[in-house]
Amino acid sequence: MLNEIIYRINKIEAEQQTRKKEDRLSQYNSGQVKHLKQLAFHKCPKKNRWVFGGNRSGKTECGAVEAVYMARGIHPYRQNRDNVFGWVVSLSQQVQRDVAQAKVLNYLNRSWIEDVTMLSGKKDSLKYGVIDQIIIKNVFGGRSVIGFKSCDQGREKFQGSSLDFVWFDEEPPKDVYDECRMRVIDKKGDIFGTMTPLKGLTFIHDEIYLNVNKSDDVWYEFMEWADNPYLDKDEISALTKSLSDDQLDSRRYGKFKAASGLVYPEFDENIHVLKEPFNIPSEWQDVISIDPGLNNPLSAHWYAVDYDSNVYVIAEHFESGRDIEYHSERIKSISNRLGWKKDRCGRLTALIDSAANQKTLASLKSVSELFYEYGIAVNPNVNKDMFSGIQRVKEYLRVRDGRSKLYIFPECVNLIRELKTYRWGDGDNPKKTDDHALDELRYYLMSKPENTPPKVEKTLIQKDKERLIRKLINERKS
Repeated sequence: MLNEIIYRINKIEAEQQTRKKEDRLSQYNSGQVKHLKQLAFHKCPKKNRWVFGGNRSGKTECGAVEAVYMARGIHPYRQNRDNVFGWVVSLSQQVQRDVAQAKVLNYLNRSWIEDVTMLSGKKDSLKYGVIDQIIIKNVFGGRSVIGFKSCDQGREKFQGSSLDFVWFDEEPPKDVYDECRMRVIDKKGDIFGTMTPLKGLTFIHDEIYLNVNKSDDVWYEFMEWADNPYLDKDEISALTKSLSDDQLDSRRYGKFKAASGLVYPEFDENIHVLKEPFNIPSEWQDVISIDPGLNNPLSAHWYAVDYDSNVYVIAEHFESGRDIEYHSERIKSISNRLGWKKDRCGRLTALIDSAANQKTLASLKSVSELFYEYGIAVNPNVNKDMFSGIQRVKEYLRVRDGRSKLYIFPECVNLIRELKTYRWGDGDNPKKTDDHALDELRYYLMSKPENTPPKVEKTLIQKDKERLIRKLINERKS
């Protein structure tokens, strides 16, 4: 009897530990190390609160947690209520899905979600679709709603509702901001925003930072990488080195400064594009990376790594308006021309955007499954963190002593074009046009930060072979 009681107690404790581990909200700022500026944001009683922060500073995290706190009715520093209705406003639906929506879902236990309505995608794979509304169980017994909006819908789509809160994930257009302010008046609700100031001295600079209207409801805080106790010091150092001086103010410190222009000013066609291609040794072959594009161009590149961990982009397939069978045949044809390696089952292997796992209404099979059927085993477990990926690309493009870590064969014309024209857009992201090749370049470099060979003693013949290959490469570069 005693053993049975002990067994049940242990089982209950184990279940509680499991639930606690799965409850990301309970872990937020709950340890010995706390993000003090996130806590200051949550504690502030003002009705119009903003965090101006660099990337990876923790600003978006506190915006998502604030929204969940309010919807659940469990805010630790404010008077809670039931039947809360709030909006999360992003710049576009794609940014919504990849950033704000993902953050909110991260802090929502599945047991708290009563229902979800989708704009696209399916309920059983929320992270791959675009959500319209999430209905959440409020602890007071009511039902709260978090609705998702995108600024590219236009001001008219923001009319009519009476709201308890609006969270702006990045700076909205002024007409959208003004419309949302009207939506919270009836309920004396809250406006809060988290943004990286990349548009210069805009209306947010005047109305919030300068508070030209002298509103008692306005509060703001700056966050930078050093404020985030969960960022490793070496990572901060690496990120700092990867940015130019004129980018650091906004992207590290969140300061207002006019910032526009090329995402990759480090790219130099005279250095990074080899004048003539050469035969890549078979042992350099690494992997293919694919951005499926779906309704846009599909982009695929073949990547190789030499003995010094330099990356070579040696071939390209870039085409739109075709089905997966066609793309698979083209990828296999190019691979055959290159003598590209296959796995033990005779399949090519490739990285691919995780969105390829999504089943669409037009097909019973996902893009990943279709590629596999046509002889290409794709791996969708890629790191899609855009900012970290951009920094990784910058690290590989950075020229030191006349040398880079990334070289491109001249036939990769679309990758070269995108590197030359990719520009910063609104908010915290580059313009989402002409970036298909750059997306899969990021996926690859984030999966392969280093690719050094095993530390084994080489024979004299191997050393001489490497010397001759390096000599050939240097001649091609000159």
